Amino acid sequence: MRSELRPTCSRARKKPEEQETMESKHIIQSKQTSEIIEGNLTEVVCTAFGDHIFVMVTQFGKMGTLISLTPTLVENEFGKALFSTKILMGKEEPLMHVYAKHLVTFVSEESGNKSVLLALALKDPTLSSVKSMKQLIQSCRLW
Repeated sequence: MRSELRPTCSRARKKPEEQETMESKHIIQSKQTSEIIEGNLTEVVCTAFGDHIFVMVTQFGKMGTLISLTPTLVENEFGKALFSTKILMGKEEPLMHVYAKHLVTFVSEESGNKSVLLALALKDPTLSSVKSMKQLIQSCRLW
């Protein structure tokens, strides 16, 4: 008679309360909201990663232009960071840089000067609609 050896695997089982705690912690946090701004359904999604924050503002249901907003810490008389914007994908239009700085500079400042990746798809932006969008972004605060 030949005896067979079966491999065994021992795993430490976690208590049910430990499993629930581990499952309830999400690595990536995200919030979203929507509102009608000047007759257009405007959707906002904010996602916090370790070193970046992603903000999407869309009136088309898609990402649109992708803009990177990066803080540069320099010594200046005001003690605030300077921000540079770069179009990563989409149309290179001067107003996109203005919208990006106006919409998400506060996100970077409040998050400890993290870089912000902004996806922007707007129909007909106006100064008042951009102000309303900024308030919508503030309502999704994760930082």
